[in-house]
Amino acid sequence: MVSGKTATDADVSGQPTLADVYAAQELLAPIIRHNPLAGARWLSDRVGSPVYLAPENLQRAGSFKIRGAYTYLARLTDAERSRGVVAASAGNHAQGVALAAQLLGISTTVFMPEGASIPKVTATKSYGARVEFAGATIEQALIAATEFAGRTGAILVHPFDHPDVVAGQGTLGLEILAQCPEVATVVVCTGGGGLLAGVALAVKSLRPDVEVIGAQAAGAAAYPASLIAGEPVPLRTMRTMADGIAVGRPGDVPFALIRDLVDDVRVVSEDSLARAQVLLLERAKMVVEPAGAAAVAAILDDPTSFAGPVVATLSGGNVDPLLLMRVIRHGLAAAGRYTTLTLRMPDHPGSLAALLQDIGAHGANVVDVRHTRIEPRLSIDEVEIAIELETRGPTHRDEVVQDLRARGYEVAG
Repeated sequence: MVSGKTATDADVSGQPTLADVYAAQELLAPIIRHNPLAGARWLSDRVGSPVYLAPENLQRAGSFKIRGAYTYLARLTDAERSRGVVAASAGNHAQGVALAAQLLGISTTVFMPEGASIPKVTATKSYGARVEFAGATIEQALIAATEFAGRTGAILVHPFDHPDVVAGQGTLGLEILAQCPEVATVVVCTGGGGLLAGVALAVKSLRPDVEVIGAQAAGAAAYPASLIAGEPVPLRTMRTMADGIAVGRPGDVPFALIRDLVDDVRVVSEDSLARAQVLLLERAKMVVEPAGAAAVAAILDDPTSFAGPVVATLSGGNVDPLLLMRVIRHGLAAAGRYTTLTLRMPDHPGSLAALLQDIGAHGANVVDVRHTRIEPRLSIDEVEIAIELETRGPTHRDEVVQDLRARGYEVAG
């Protein structure tokens, strides 16, 4: 980790400056919600110093994206606005652009990947945007949006690779410093890098001693390899439930700022994202999408490595309820609170009842039971039973498994 990096207004041509962030803050003042930081004692206890959450999941359109989108669109000329705008997004940028365009009276077309979250599609349409589907990734949707812009003359609003977008996202950094002037570390959910770059620009310009750390999903972690290479390097493949930060190549504008200003980029697993999302629901009462939980996941993975006070961004809350159900179950399993045991046992009357009684004696809750009798690996008088259990944690789960084995059950998992 490299610390002590600083930012100045004398930056590369085309890069946003602190003055741009302040200008964006003035522009956005009557537009965005100014959400107070939320204390998180359940995280503070792990870190050993105060931890606060920056709840951009409660922002208008459900994420921080309205900051950059409105900043970009508000600076278009009347002639440019008359041409309409086009964007590509898995959902959050789509909603931010659609809402900003609606507020400014600009017609909007948004290209979204096939399989985009239905609630995000519905919300984007509700802000007056026309939605088209193209490709399986944000990059493929962006290609379609770029072609549309070339064909129709519409203005392309990039989700992260533009100075105005980065400056708009950077206003969150100003708010964090204003609300928590004693902050020592800011942890930011990271995809293409617009939010991380903007926050780093604002924070490092005013407080170079504060560490700024990005958090990426392991299945879409483009920044670590790019930073090592010294230039944006596209990923060959991506696979993560965190669609909001599933970006295969860093943007040129944010990359330069992140390379020069950001102290570290942490990578978090799918299990970590799911655990963080469940804890945010349970302890903070916050509905956050997987991408929006990345910063908290990074803290949970290595809490004592963050100097406090710490502020963690919750970058978005636009989550499909069906995905949320799966993530909750995945998160509970990762935390040892939901598990599936597979047992092979004699197939005779009363055997299942005895098994359930033995499990119940430990206070574990049986959620589902499935039988398999016709299987080459089973004897004719055997049955394989898969039991889904709710337990109180890893220790409780292990106690149940150990007791079942001690009673003679053949437990495979």
